[in-house]
Amino acid sequence: MALLSWSDSYRVNIKQIDDQHKKLIEMINTLHDAMKVGKGSQVLGEVLKSLIDYTGSHFATEEKLMKLHNYPDYEHHKKEHNLLVMQVLDIQKNLQNGSAPLTQNIMSFLKEWLVKHIQGEDKKYGPYLNGKGVV
Repeated sequence: MALLSWSDSYRVNIKQIDDQHKKLIEMINTLHDAMKVGKGSQVLGEVLKSLIDYTGSHFATEEKLMKLHNYPDYEHHKKEHNLLVMQVLDIQKNLQNGSAPLTQNIMSFLKEWLVKHIQGEDKKYGPYLNGKGVV
């Protein structure tokens, strides 16, 4: 069973962003599945690195659109992104050095952060960017 499933409640009505959010959900589920079946730390590390890389690319897409269209809450949104990146890099470091394994608590953190961020912060810029012609 998937940790997280796509729901229309996650739509920001910008196709590129919605597609990226779907991919992030898929990647979190892949990481969760690997953890559940006891994949080794090397495999978990590789999956986590892919998730980190894709998240960085996704954040860059969002931030570029916000900046291009003078989104008024851009700075706050960027700070939210930066905070998550720092937290996930800490998780990656701890997994790599063996000081903290990937746990259900970490998976719950990733899931809750993504859901809260999409339904909160991202839902705010959707109508603004739609009004600027971004769909």
